[in-house]
Amino acid sequence: MERRDKVNYYLDLADVVSKRGTCLRRRYGAVIVKNDEVISTGYVGAPRGRKNCSDLGVCIRQKMHIPRGERYELCRSVHAEANAIISAERERMIGSALYLSGREVSTGEYIRNSNSCSMCKRMIINAGIETVYIRDDEDHYRTIRVQDWVEHDESLNGVFGY
Repeated sequence: MERRDKVNYYLDLADVVSKRGTCLRRRYGAVIVKNDEVISTGYVGAPRGRKNCSDLGVCIRQKMHIPRGERYELCRSVHAEANAIISAERERMIGSALYLSGREVSTGEYIRNSNSCSMCKRMIINAGIETVYIRDDEDHYRTIRVQDWVEHDESLNGVFGY
């Protein structure tokens, strides 16, 4: 049996974390790791104590036919990356890596070419996270240097979504 490579191992963990998600559209899980130690995890869900979309049986963004990457202020949920950052100490996140895995709720398929939204990108930058790994399928992923988000600030060009 071949041993799983380390990046896919942590992406597998993020995929398991995503199963706690309560979004009716997409389930994301995030894992923050530094020096081969899991610092924090997060999944998509409403703020503590508030009703989740899965409890209400409706997603307002889906009901309004809002495309992926737009109008997140209408979403009831806190994103997986944000929840992982909220649960970690900044000092421990400096120089860390964030692993992100997402699936479509309707099909269970991995979300290809996904990325963090602009708000989560800003939080990742300020948290001091160095690298983001985003899963595209069971064995393939993209590696993003967070510094690239700083140097190539799409918000200056009016680019929204991802």
